[in-house]
Amino acid sequence: MLRVAVLALLWGSGYLWTGLALRHGLSPLHITVVRAVLGAGVLLLLARLSRQHLPRGAGVWRRIAVAALLCNTLPFFLAAQGVRTVSTGLAGVLNATTPLWSLLIGLALGTERDRRPVRFAGLLLGFAGVLLIFSPWSAPSSSAAGGSTGWGVLALLGAALSYAVAFAYMGRYLTGTGTGAGTGAGTDARAGGGTGPLAVSAAQLTAAAGLGALALPAGGTSTGWTDPVALAAVAVLGIFCTGFTFHLNYRLIALEGPTAAATVGYLLPVVSTALGALVLHEPLGARTVAGMAVVLAGVHLARHRRPAPTPPTTSVPAAASVPAASSASVPAPPAASVPAAPAASVPAAASASVPAPPAAPASAPPTASAPAPPTAPSAPPTAPPPPTAPPPPTAPPAPTAPPAP
Repeated sequence: MLRVAVLALLWGSGYLWTGLALRHGLSPLHITVVRAVLGAGVLLLLARLSRQHLPRGAGVWRRIAVAALLCNTLPFFLAAQGVRTVSTGLAGVLNATTPLWSLLIGLALGTERDRRPVRFAGLLLGFAGVLLIFSPWSAPSSSAAGGSTGWGVLALLGAALSYAVAFAYMGRYLTGTGTGAGTGAGTDARAGGGTGPLAVSAAQLTAAAGLGALALPAGGTSTGWTDPVALAAVAVLGIFCTGFTFHLNYRLIALEGPTAAATVGYLLPVVSTALGALVLHEPLGARTVAGMAVVLAGVHLARHRRPAPTPPTTSVPAAASVPAASSASVPAPPAASVPAAPAASVPAAASASVPAPPAAPASAPPTASAPAPPTAPSAPPTAPPPPTAPPPPTAPPAPTAPPAP
């Protein structure tokens, strides 16, 4: 829970530091470039310590450049542009609409298979909350719901949409799994074999810084380079709210699972709203608060997943235990009763009668059988009786022999 709280605090405070840097003279484009440079430096250092190398190959870097544009350069700039006219708390809520855009993109492309009515209800409810915040029926220059203007809201919604498009792109072309999209979590098997998530994220932010630097000539000038508050704000934004949050989010997914990481998305608007009201003294109108609640409720419904069925696994062992008991009880009685009786009566008699005659005189079986029955001298003249006489005498000794042992 501590990791979730720290990650939510760092990520949710990003709009606060962006607002402070803007108020003290830095332009949105300069904030974007410095944020990407500092974040890339942190991740490059962490990747070096973890012995992870940057991706190789022109094709991989082309995919990383597209991901950097959609997931970093463009949303960073649009978010800073929106915070110029929109409160930081409201900016956090509008950024939380990314799952709604992801669901909408999945439905449009046919990649979203979970099409239950509850998710459609969340999609409609979330955009109804955005409409309530946007309030097009009010004055176009300024909405009374906490200082939000139309263009600022559109810029922040564009940033959330850009994140959603980036996640879909990264899940298909960069990470190959969809789990680490946007978070740096997950190793791209096509990105150099042993390239780790920190190195891929560092490469992505490095490309984002390069793309932002290309637009600097058209970005105008900033007067806040000598302002310590502006420099401190953009430093915290780049080092902690960008660099370390990538690493913390990856560790959170690895240690506590994606469910805990998804929980952070619900805490970001709460943190950004609380910090904006406490530090920047931003006003909160009733309509803004109501719109925030509706948006978060819609996001919750849209992210609702069907639980995996587990009952079949519990019924199989129970059925397997019944035949085991019956098979153990049936063969046991026949094995004990049938073989034991014949083995004791029949073979014992046979073994006692057969070895006994050959044991006395071992010369020849015919001579042994002839002298044994005729004990008296009157038996020799009668030849037939000796063959018939020996079986009766041998039968009586057999019953008397088994009881002795």
